[in-house]
Amino acid sequence: MQIVFHLGTHFSDEGRLLRALAANAGPLEAQGCIVPPPARYREPIRELLNALRGAPADATAQETLLDTITEHDDFARLILSHENFMGFPVQVVSPQGFHAQAGQRLQALCNLFPGAETEFFMALVNPATLMPAIVRFAQRKYSYDQIMAGQPPEDLRWAPVVREMLDAIGGRKLVLWCNEDTPLIWPEVLRRIALQPPEAAFDGDFAVLAAIMAPEGLERLKAYLASHPPKTPLQRRKIVSAFLDKYGLPDRIEVEVPLPGWTEELVELVTARYEADVAEIAALPGVEFLAP
Repeated sequence: MQIVFHLGTHFSDEGRLLRALAANAGPLEAQGCIVPPPARYREPIRELLNALRGAPADATAQETLLDTITEHDDFARLILSHENFMGFPVQVVSPQGFHAQAGQRLQALCNLFPGAETEFFMALVNPATLMPAIVRFAQRKYSYDQIMAGQPPEDLRWAPVVREMLDAIGGRKLVLWCNEDTPLIWPEVLRRIALQPPEAAFDGDFAVLAAIMAPEGLERLKAYLASHPPKTPLQRRKIVSAFLDKYGLPDRIEVEVPLPGWTEELVELVTARYEADVAEIAALPGVEFLAP
């Protein structure tokens, strides 16, 4: 049995991955891949995690949880998605650092089905765009200083987080990509999480592009791909990139950073460190990195 946890990150795909998988639920189920509605598992998983307190679930607890999640008795792959698997948005930064509980949380998720073949999927997000999104989300209840928890912006680093995640999951698969690359690699992300071949038909291939591209440009892109089918994923990316350059909507691609003390120089520093972390993470043993 394969258990897949899609971890987000917060404010990355805005539920598009789940919607795309749900749109293909019938064909996936026929192959033994189950994508249950989030309402069936998010609260039961939270309750069981709280009850276990990090300990492995016994056979009875596992069976009870599976019966709650899905009515299917015979399946090969179960996909579960929740951006709060890694904690709530206001917990992303704490006095202990950036995603300081990542390892503990992933180890607890592994222990829900300790004998299963478990995989984790997550999009990395530049902290220079992640933190404005978190502040916008939480500003009614929390001040900027509370959200940052005393951490300097330049210290919000992904590489130590991913290393801790790898240590916690004990050789299980960790599949990562950059949210900034998602428009170019979205079809590969969908097929990888659902274990579908590159040539498989899949509803939702244009879900991300629809959010950042002018409608007329998207229709022209679809028509071009239909009349000039790309032979490889790389060829498709080049075509999509060209259409994005021409029809992309700047106000939906570019992210403003109106945060206290975040000067242009600081944003450049945070971004440079993020890019350095991504290069390091992509080369880590145990990480499967999806890149354009």
